[in-house]
Amino acid sequence: MILPLRRSLAVAASRGCRQLRLASRTPLTSGTASSLHTRTALYTTTAVRRQGAFHTQLENGATLPTSNAAPTTPQTLTEKIVQRYSVGLAPGKKVKAGDYVTLSPHHCMTHDNSWPVAMKFMSIGASKIHDNRQVVMTLDHDVQNKSESNLKKYKQIEEFAQKHGVDFYPAGRGIGHQIMVEEGYAWPGTVTVASDSHSNMYGGVGCLGTPMVRTDAASIWATGRTWWQIPPIAKVTLTGLLPVGVTGKDVIVALCGLFNNDDVLNHAIEFTGSEQTMKSIPVDDRLAIANMTTEWGALSGLFPIDSVLQSWLRAKATISAMFPDQAGKGQFTHEKIDDLVQNQLTADPGATYAKSLYLNLSTLAPFVAGPNSVKIATPLKDLEAKNIKLDKAYLVSCTNSRASDIEAAARVFREAATDGVIPKVADGVKFYIAAASIVEQRLAEEAGDWQVLLDAGAEPLPSGCGPCIGLGTGLLEPGENGISASNRNFKGRMGSTDAKAYLASPEVVAASALKGKIAGPGWYQKPEGVEKVIIGEGNGDHEQDKALSVEEALDKLIADAESIIAKAEQESGAAEDAVAPAASEEESLTEILPGFPEKVEGEIVFCDADNINTDGIYPGKYTYQDNVSVDKMAEVCMENYDKAFGSVARAGDILVAGFNFGCGSSREQAATAILAKKIPLVVAGSFGNIFSRNSINNALMGVEVPRLVQRLRETFGDKALTRRTGWKFVWDVRRSKVTVTEGEGGQTWSQKVGELPPNVQEIIARGGLEKWVKHQISLP
Repeated sequence: MILPLRRSLAVAASRGCRQLRLASRTPLTSGTASSLHTRTALYTTTAVRRQGAFHTQLENGATLPTSNAAPTTPQTLTEKIVQRYSVGLAPGKKVKAGDYVTLSPHHCMTHDNSWPVAMKFMSIGASKIHDNRQVVMTLDHDVQNKSESNLKKYKQIEEFAQKHGVDFYPAGRGIGHQIMVEEGYAWPGTVTVASDSHSNMYGGVGCLGTPMVRTDAASIWATGRTWWQIPPIAKVTLTGLLPVGVTGKDVIVALCGLFNNDDVLNHAIEFTGSEQTMKSIPVDDRLAIANMTTEWGALSGLFPIDSVLQSWLRAKATISAMFPDQAGKGQFTHEKIDDLVQNQLTADPGATYAKSLYLNLSTLAPFVAGPNSVKIATPLKDLEAKNIKLDKAYLVSCTNSRASDIEAAARVFREAATDGVIPKVADGVKFYIAAASIVEQRLAEEAGDWQVLLDAGAEPLPSGCGPCIGLGTGLLEPGENGISASNRNFKGRMGSTDAKAYLASPEVVAASALKGKIAGPGWYQKPEGVEKVIIGEGNGDHEQDKALSVEEALDKLIADAESIIAKAEQESGAAEDAVAPAASEEESLTEILPGFPEKVEGEIVFCDADNINTDGIYPGKYTYQDNVSVDKMAEVCMENYDKAFGSVARAGDILVAGFNFGCGSSREQAATAILAKKIPLVVAGSFGNIFSRNSINNALMGVEVPRLVQRLRETFGDKALTRRTGWKFVWDVRRSKVTVTEGEGGQTWSQKVGELPPNVQEIIARGGLEKWVKHQISLP
């Protein structure tokens, strides 16, 4: 029988070093986790001169991914991939972090939200998907819901996909992100997006995966493209080797919990390390790590295209060649892999990163996240000592429910067997299992691992998101403790808000189910000399970091000197600063599209709080009400933050808020409610990324000015939720500069801010992305 051969090929590359880690150890170095301070990148990007994107691509007809690489400017791996999938770039333009680009992604996946996206698509007058090979639809979120309304929605999505010739995967086939990987849609070196926050997972196979909102997906369906601002890029260097008993899940749980001060918030992450280090991290572990970079706050989590990945791809291609009837969409071929290797993308030496962090894997032990937060990470041994009683355990989700994960869980029960009899899960514990896809489940069935878990008393669920997102069978009840191999344990995420949820590796979840308390299988043995996890800033190479620190110190001296000069000029010439100087020959000027305002100005109304979330901006109770009028939206704008906002703020004001404004859910009404209040511009210390996207998509302008927030707080000590300040704010769009007059007779100061390039101006000028798309499809 040939099944064992097929199965061994399928699992070998991904399983890698799961059971047999290399015995060798890299020398351990002492060090401690330093305090890491971040500065979020500007909402509007740093100077970009001119990039043709949305409007000029219509003139030159550019529709396919193009590369205008020049050998002189070093680029990160992220920037190189974006370069390939950016359209309408000016000749010779090399993209960099902060740039707004027009992306034509390799693929775009939607799931249960495909029908709402289709409704947007049809409402803008689109009748044909621009490139049906670009679009993938999967049904995975609410697959246990057999209600008439849900089945109707699923049927509508399937019929829409069939009508437009789109690749479609029905409920029960698997979780969309897993399908994107196992079917080869998420191909190394490409940009592949999805209308789901865990698109980051594609980075585990060297594919730049990043989330988009529904309006973006509708834009891609209709035109093949949307806009994206390249985030600041963080390099995370992994050193040492993963010890036996430590997994990729432990790596990302430790990173989320140890670097827990929003260190990589709204960044693109690139993981790197020595060849030996990276060989200790199999592809399945990379997928788990990349998947949960979302919880770490990042917009992508990219692993290198290296020998480990190539071996995994070769195994996939061999299966496709040997068993063409099971090759799916035939994405994996040795020819494609040959081309990938011959044109392999890597980061350039000297590429610029916003920050560098490192983690010594050799010092890592099994970790558990929680309760109810990924920012709390505790060594497993510490929780074991507390004898935390368990009620439910979950081996589910796209994070950790592949065949290798199921094998690890089954091994726990096999090793506990007596005379070949598989032991049962502990009394009072329910253990739920759902494979990441039906393909992974069949591999586990062929290996006997699935049956082992069933024999132990596990309750199988259909392949889908299920309990991970609080849907279907097995949710946490009030007062219960649960442990899961999934990715999110926010309060109430998996059931009751009065329950406690923990996250851990598949083997820890299985061992906990077996023992009835949070526990491990005992596979980990602490290496000699390891007393703590070694993390920090830099690359983990102390000599290299020392050399870099000298260079950075020089840069800092220069920056400090410039700051002193700027401050002196500001203090001595405040009156002169009130008048914008004429542009010098060296001043970078932004092209302003016809009809777009060169300046935006108004009185500042200040909401003095950080982390004002989208529910504070637009209450959730209105989010799913249809036909809410514009006047009603204006009335309830910010009411969950401050009920007095409506009477304080006026049309034409400039709304200024603290840091991380617009965090939380992806509701687009958070932007449209502010516009309904006739406020044209929001200024903040920083923005939540999803709010930034929704703002531009709905024609609301925004700019980050941390200094303004600081000055307002210094001036107005008493903390009113909302206040009229009497200050005047002017944004000179052409010069990418803001000027603030601090009340009548107060000082005036100016500073440069990020550019609002023509491609983004065009979206705003059209009234948002949907109207821009409608205009595009109306063109002959």
